Amino acid sequence: MPFTIEGEHLGAIKVIVPRVFEDHRGYFLEAYRKDVFAGFGIADEFVQDNHSRSRRGVIRGLHFQWEPPIAKLMRVTVGSVFLVAVDIRRGSPTIGQWFGLEVSAENQRQVWAPAGFARGFCTLSDWAELQYKCTNHYNPAGEGSIRWDDPDIGIEWPISDPIMSDKDRHAMTLSGWLASDGADQLAYSP
Repeated sequence: MPFTIEGEHLGAIKVIVPRVFEDHRGYFLEAYRKDVFAGFGIADEFVQDNHSRSRRGVIRGLHFQWEPPIAKLMRVTVGSVFLVAVDIRRGSPTIGQWFGLEVSAENQRQVWAPAGFARGFCTLSDWAELQYKCTNHYNPAGEGSIRWDDPDIGIEWPISDPIMSDKDRHAMTLSGWLASDGADQLAYSP
């Protein structure tokens, strides 16, 4: 089997471990395989691939999109990050709860976070590159951001004074998001 599931968190987030073939030349792995992922319950079609590079101490996020909703399959190809996903689905039994994991080029973990989760990361290495597959196209009119330090969520970030964009620094709180009209589009459905 080219992949295994290392765990499922908050009833929806999956940690996927690829099988790595290493020898004296380096390594090879399959990063994605539709048939195997469908067997894990990830049958979504990916329509966009993104790649970001960030220096140590950067926090990007917590980002999400409601129109159209986007799920993401995320992996690190250079360096190391602390990757976070927060359940922001109105009516979810795990709303406001977060999952965090160190994901690195070395450990090869991948994280699947379906639509309805705000995602972000903190760069732990001098530089890190995060690549992620998206199930819908980016729409700036339908995107949002939750504050990285929202006390109602209580994420235990590995840094206290991050480098971040003004947009992320002034993002809304989870309660602000839940009071908005857009929250209906990411409502929980069992």
